[in-house]
Order: sequence, then structure tokens, then C-alpha cells
Amino acid sequence: MRIGILALGTLALGLLLGACADTGGGSSAAKGGADPTVPGTKIATARIGTPGEWTMPGADYANSRYSELDQITADNVKNLHAAWTFSTGVLRGHEGQPLVVDKTMYLVTPYPNVSYALDLETEGQPLKWKVRPENDQAAIGLACCDVVNRGAAYADGRIFYNLLDGHTVAIDAASGKLLWRTKMANLARGETMTMAPIVVKGKVLVGSSGGEMGVRGWIAAIDATSGKELWRGYNLGPDTDIKVGSRYKAFYPQNAGKDQGLTSWPGESWKTGGAAVWGWLSYDPELDLVYHGTSNPGPWAGHQRPGDNKWSAAIIARDADTGEIVWAFQPTPHDLWDYDAVNENILADLPLGGVTRKVLVHFDRNGFAYTIDRATGEVILAKAFVPMNWATGVDLKTGKPVLNPDKMPGPNKKIENICPSLEGGKNQQPAAFSPVTGLFYVPTNNLCMHFETREVSYVAGTPYIGASAPEVAGPGGYKGEFMAWDATTGKKVWGIQEPYPVWGGALVTKGGVVFYGTLDGWFKAADAKTGALLWKFKVGSGVVGNPIAYTGPDGKQYIAVYSGLGGDMGLLIAGDVATNLPYDVRERGTTLPDLARYTSWGGMLFVFAL
Repeated sequence: MRIGILALGTLALGLLLGACADTGGGSSAAKGGADPTVPGTKIATARIGTPGEWTMPGADYANSRYSELDQITADNVKNLHAAWTFSTGVLRGHEGQPLVVDKTMYLVTPYPNVSYALDLETEGQPLKWKVRPENDQAAIGLACCDVVNRGAAYADGRIFYNLLDGHTVAIDAASGKLLWRTKMANLARGETMTMAPIVVKGKVLVGSSGGEMGVRGWIAAIDATSGKELWRGYNLGPDTDIKVGSRYKAFYPQNAGKDQGLTSWPGESWKTGGAAVWGWLSYDPELDLVYHGTSNPGPWAGHQRPGDNKWSAAIIARDADTGEIVWAFQPTPHDLWDYDAVNENILADLPLGGVTRKVLVHFDRNGFAYTIDRATGEVILAKAFVPMNWATGVDLKTGKPVLNPDKMPGPNKKIENICPSLEGGKNQQPAAFSPVTGLFYVPTNNLCMHFETREVSYVAGTPYIGASAPEVAGPGGYKGEFMAWDATTGKKVWGIQEPYPVWGGALVTKGGVVFYGTLDGWFKAADAKTGALLWKFKVGSGVVGNPIAYTGPDGKQYIAVYSGLGGDMGLLIAGDVATNLPYDVRERGTTLPDLARYTSWGGMLFVFAL
């Protein structure tokens, strides 16, 4: 492992001392601390609940994954130890994060999507309840990238989450009673549900997975009380289905025009064009806009679908009440590389060009970090945040990438070493933002691929891909990096290089500490200002989930994270485990051939305290 130059002096001591939970590692030379918030910088939305709770997937509507708790600091994090653990009873990929509300912790497992309520007031954290909703086992064989679940949301005394088989459920948070179970996705077409919902003004917002299965992507709103579907907006097709009306304003000329969800596709190929909403959702209460990304177009063989393929691989802003589109932007028009745009959109106010701008910051699969005006869709800044070669930059006049013709796949043509690979510069693993440092903390991948396409026919409920894409390590040989990024300049501030993709999410705290986990089973803490590695602990299985911070009934600050190898990177290509996707485009066991030496399947919650 290597680290950016700003933190070289403290890394050696951290490695020597950091392997034990009680002693940790660290250096008196690296002190993060809670300095005053950077002028002109803030999280765009107020937190719901107290700072000691964690009520929604990304901590707040802005998806900041920032905690105001500051008992754990860069000075004392070396004393962190495992306070307690809980076995979920389920193996496979534990993506997502727990929730903490009013002295209770809520967990959701991968399939079969069991939910637990743990009593934090009682020694041993006994169960308050356990719920296992009916969940069609056929979904296991249709899920593209493991049977993961990215977590639940809490609102008004209820827990809401999605089932792999395409249902959304509501659970009474106090009793564990199943209040409603609503079918939202069509399993027969290959639609499953893995994303974490959010609740906005009494509506549960959800989307589906299945971009590799020839689905037609959508986002929908469910009445939180009754479970009745209120609206559904498709991402492909005619304007009436996509919900394009008078409020839609295209910032770039290529995004204007009628029925672009039809005209940018040949024939009726939009009906099987992908653009699923399986990633994270954000919401700006002031603008009353919900932000979501969409997945890759289908099939991957781009010569079968000439055109921009709107609105696949896109970022979309919708009216929260009606689902009507206000603006839309494609980071990767006519995506040829599987560069989904479903990654989180972090909402912040940042100083840019001498003024404070209301922006969303998006680290795309395509390797570019975008700073975008969240009211209009204007790209203010776009810079590469990982090694990449498929494009040379982004033209800010059009928002379009400047393509490298040597890295464009086509029929009967094998392209070597396209960077980043189909896993993207970043995948589902969410970044975090600190208004104290003004920096974004980003788990990344450094992989390239050899890409070859072939003709493919659509058959409902089966993979609709038409490509092979074996992967190799990117430039430098390391396969992942955890970094701090300045979205006002488009520059990396520091980075910690890792031997494997950093597939778990980030947490940053007011105490000046940033936390993340690794595929080979380490949970780590670094100085948020310098990147100095301060502490690490070896958990039982690879970390693909996202840490949270909360205050226990005893008034102490705790850090919690899932341990459980899986997800696309952890399960499909680790080498010693099977996949349920029969036509996976990678060569089994070649991307991470030695990962199984360091970790295996698991399903545990780890909770840490001073």
C-alpha cells in the first residue's frame, strides 16, 4: 500500500501500530481536529433528527455521510476498540448501512432481506424484533451483481426498504409489524430491487436494478402510509412516460427537443434500453427536487443502438411531488463502456469563481468528477479523479466528453486497456463530504479492461449484454485508492493507495477523522486533513458496506459498519465463489486472483468505541 505525499511521514508508524484495535496507530504530527467550517461551504440540507441519530441512508438528504459527532478525534482514534458485534445470520454482500433512531439500531440483510431492531439501551443489544418478509427465491438467479441490499430509510415511526424480488415494505419501527408490502418491479423481466429508498414529504422513492437484463428503467413514489403507488417516471420512451413537461429546461442544446427518449434510440430499442435506478437518491427541499442517476444502456454492444440513448447513463432532477423532469444531463452519451451514472449526487454549497454556488458533486463511473449547478444542470467543473484514457476531458461548453477514438469499442474490434474498466472509477461505494475541511472523501477503483462486443438478442428475464470485458490493474499496479478531493478545483488533495478496489463507502466526522473499509477485511481511520493513516482493525470479512456514527444511550460516540464480502466486486470475480449471472463478462477469478487468501464470506455488524 502507498499513500499520497502529504501523509508519507506518518504512514510507517501507523502501519507498525495500527493492527490492534486497542492500541491503534498514529502520529502526534498529524492532527485533524474540528477547524471552523470552510467559508462559503456547507451541506445543502439540514439533518433530520439529532446529530447522534442516523435516520436515512446517506445521513441526510444531501447524501453527505458527515457526522457532527466529535468525541472521536484524530488524536484519540488510536484508542478505538470493538465494543460489540452482531451476526446477521446471512452471508453474501453486506452493502448499505444500519440506521439508529431513538436508542434502537435497525439492520437489513442481503437476500432474504431480514430486518432487525436492536435494543441499544440493554446490555448485549438484544432484539426488539426480527422481520423476514415473503421474498421470491427466483430473484436470486436474476440479480446481476450479488443479492445485496443498500439499506433502509426511517420516517414517522416506520422503516422502509426494498426486497430483492421487487417489493417495497413498510415496518412499524416500534413493534416490527409489517404494515404493507407493495409490488413495484417485474421479476419476470429481470427487474430486481437493491437500492436504498428515501422518504420525501410522505412519499417513499424507489427504483429498480436490471440494466443488464433489458429492462426499462424507472423511479417511483409510494404513499408512505398506504403503500399505494403515487407516480412513476420512466427514463426511456415518450415524454409522457418520462414526465417531460413545461418545467423541463435543457441547459445544453443537445438535450432539448421532443421525445428524446424515443428519437435517440433506433426503432423500439428503448423498450429494452436499461437506464435503471439502482443507486442513491438525494433531495433539495428548497428547490423541491429529487436527484437520481440511471444505469447503462442495453445492450452493451453499442452498435446495436446508435444515438445518444437518452436518458441512460444520466443524472436527472425531478419534481418531488409529481416526478416531472426539471433537467437531465448525460455524463456519457451513447455509453459504450458500461459507465452507469447511478453514483450518489452529494448536495453542497461551495465557493466557486468568487461566489457560493448551489451544486451537486458526482463521481461518475466514467472517471470524471462533476461539480454541477443543481438548479440548472450546468457542468461547472469536470476533471478526471482516477487514471483514465477513454476520453481526454470534458468540453464545458457542451458538457460532453472529448472521446479518444482508439478506446471506442465496435463490432469485430477488441480494444485493449480501456481505463477505467466497467467497474468505473467509482461504483456504488458512496463518498462523504465534510464542511469542516471542504473536501470530499472518495473510495475509488483503479482497473482497466479489454473490451469486445458481439451481437446479442433480447430474451425476457435473461442477460442482455453482448460483450466481454476481462479486467487488469490500472496504471501503477494498485487496484484501489481512498482519496480526498477538492470539488472547487478538481484536484486530489491526498490519497491512500490500496491493493484492491475500495468497495466500501466513506464516513467523515467533525472530529477530523474519515473512516473506510477494504475488500481484504480492514476497517481504517485516517486524518481527514492530511490522509495520515491513524488506526486499523481486521474484521472477519471484506467490507463493502458504509460506516455510520451515532451516540449511544450512554452518551458515547460509536462507529458501526457491516463486514460481509460480496457485491459486484466482492462476489462475482473474487475467484473462489460462484456467480448467479451465467453470462458474466469477466474472466472468473482473474481480476482479484488472491483476494480469497485474506477474506471470505461473512455477515457481521462491528461497533467500535473509545
